[in-house]
Amino acid sequence: MSNEQKKIKVLIADDSAFMRKILSDIVNSDIQLEVVAVAKNGEEAYQKTIAYKPDVITLDIEMPVMDGLTTLGLIMEKNPVPVIMFSALTQEGALSTIRALEKGAVDFIAKPGGSISAVSVDLGQEIINKIKIAAGISLRKIKLPQIKTIPEIKPEAIKPSDNLSSIGKQYSAVRDRNAISLIVIGTSTGGPKALHEVMSGLARIPRTAILIVQHMPPGFTKSLAHRLDSVAKYRVKEAEQGEEVVDGNAYIAPGGYHMEAAYQFDKLKIQLSQAPLVNGHRPSVDVLMKSVAAIELQKVGVIMTGMGNDGAEGIKLMKDYGAVNIGESAETCVVYGMPKSAAQLGALDYEVPVDRIAGFIEKAIRII
Repeated sequence: MSNEQKKIKVLIADDSAFMRKILSDIVNSDIQLEVVAVAKNGEEAYQKTIAYKPDVITLDIEMPVMDGLTTLGLIMEKNPVPVIMFSALTQEGALSTIRALEKGAVDFIAKPGGSISAVSVDLGQEIINKIKIAAGISLRKIKLPQIKTIPEIKPEAIKPSDNLSSIGKQYSAVRDRNAISLIVIGTSTGGPKALHEVMSGLARIPRTAILIVQHMPPGFTKSLAHRLDSVAKYRVKEAEQGEEVVDGNAYIAPGGYHMEAAYQFDKLKIQLSQAPLVNGHRPSVDVLMKSVAAIELQKVGVIMTGMGNDGAEGIKLMKDYGAVNIGESAETCVVYGMPKSAAQLGALDYEVPVDRIAGFIEKAIRII
């Protein structure tokens, strides 16, 4: 087979002729990629999906004739192809992006502000990398998979490791029987859809709070929180510096900020920082999970779909301090990277399909 036949075929859909040219040049600059067609609106994009059978589609959200969300729904229903959305850095654009990810888009890229000609080298490389990742995603994982029978959690199976880190435990000066339990969740590529599945299915557990890191740039996490708040039994919000972690709330790390939790004057509080990237990310799952590992509270760690290994060390440390840890299994992960890395460290007690995670969290909270 020739190199030409091995190239990843890309369809670019955007109503801007200039943007189509810029994106085409970026894609064609990589020897592994090839633009096979371009489209100026959603209807044309769908027709060219049928005609050219691309491996990956980049799809603008705002287009005439048929908008990006409508086009995405049609593609996912009739001719499923991995789709990467292009979104404007606006509140409306961010919310539309979250909805697109829930509908089956595998990832998104934020359009740069100002002149389109100012597309940076870094953004160009990000586009290339995300197309390559998308091309390797199995379409069956974008759709709801057939779920296997999963065993029940048994209390005797939960045994905290005695191989504790040298990090000292954090204690509040006053402990009481009503202290909250923490559910700590980390995810990346494919995460918004997975979070929607988990948060919409999770019962309101008394005396619990949730801390979430979703790899996402600034401007999008507030829309993610708003969307999850509309389907969850918890109050979901973007975390704020110094606020107290309270029962019934779920806190999402803001894009561009690391999130940690620590006791201050007997209250568990959120700490945000713009410290250097960790594992290439800010927010980082490792930063959050390491911060809560030694806090003397009942904890459940959850790591879901995503590229790379962010969160593996953090969730392992949580296990060392007695947390029950759950990973999303390979059969439903859009990208089985982060849970795989955690499993390889021996950090997970259970690996289950995404639609079983909420039930396992509920059972784990009851027995720890």
